[in-house]
Amino acid sequence: MNAERSVIFTADDFGLAQEVNEAVERAHREGLLSSASLMVAAPATADAIARARRLETLRVGLHVVLVNGTPLQPRESVTNLVNARGEFPSNLFAAGVQYFASPKARRQLRQEIRAQFEAFRATGLALDHVNAQNHFHVHPTVFGMILELGQDYGAHAVRIPYEPFWPSWRAARNRWSGRFANATLLWPWLALMRSRARRAGLLCNDALFGMNDSGGMTSKRVRDIVNELPVGLSEIYLHPATRAWPAGERAMPGYAFSDELGALLDPHVLEAVRARGAALTTYSELVNARVA
Repeated sequence: MNAERSVIFTADDFGLAQEVNEAVERAHREGLLSSASLMVAAPATADAIARARRLETLRVGLHVVLVNGTPLQPRESVTNLVNARGEFPSNLFAAGVQYFASPKARRQLRQEIRAQFEAFRATGLALDHVNAQNHFHVHPTVFGMILELGQDYGAHAVRIPYEPFWPSWRAARNRWSGRFANATLLWPWLALMRSRARRAGLLCNDALFGMNDSGGMTSKRVRDIVNELPVGLSEIYLHPATRAWPAGERAMPGYAFSDELGALLDPHVLEAVRARGAALTTYSELVNARVA
C-alpha cells in the first residue's frame, strides 16, 4: 500500500458484553470498522468468537488482559496476580511494580499471557494484531513476554500507544496539559517499544488516536481526528456498544458507548477519510503486502 496516510479503525474490548459484540458486528457490516481486539476471558467471549467466525472480513487481534479484568487461568494458578476475588489489579502503578519485582508474579504472568495466546489460537481465527487492556503492554516486562511468546502464535503486528500531541490537540482543543504529558512523558518508553517490536519483525503503527478521548469518540471528534491524521499508519480505536450496560457503566463511567458506535456508522467520517487522502486498511493487509 503506497498511500501517504493509512488508517485502521479498531474496536477494543470485543467479548466484554453482548452490547459490545452487537456493535462490533454492526459497525463492521455497515460502517468503517475493520478490526476488533478480542478479550479471551470476558463474559461474552464465546458470542464474540461466533460473530467473528461469521464476519469473514473482520480482522481480529488479541487484547491481552492483565489489569482491570479476570484471568483465563484458575485463581490458584495466578495467586500473585489477583486479589481475593480473583480479579487483576485496577491500580496500574501497583500492578506494574508487582509484575516487575516479584519472580513468582513474573512466572505466573508468563503462564497467563501464554494461556491467552493459546485461547486465541483455539478460536481458529487469524491473529491480526496484539495489544493490551489499558495499554498495559507499555510495561517492559509484559511487552518482552508478549514479543517472545507471540512468536509461537504467529503475531505479526503490535499496537504502539503513541498519540502525537499536535494532531490530538488540534482535533480536540481541550486538555492541553494532559495531551502534552501523554505524548512526551511516555515517548522514551514508546520509542523503545517500537524499536523492540521492529527488531522482532513486527509491524506497528506510527500513531494511535483514542487514548486522550476514550469514551468520548463521537462522530465530530473522530472527524476532527481524521482531518488531522499525520503521514504514516494511524490506528483509531473506539469502545462501541449498542447501549450502556450495568457492568460497563460501573467500570467505565461516563463512556458514550452508543455515540462511539454512531461515529463508526457516520458516512461523514468516511467522507473525511477520503478527503484526507487516507487509505482504509488493516494490520493483516499491510503485513501481507510487506511479505508479498
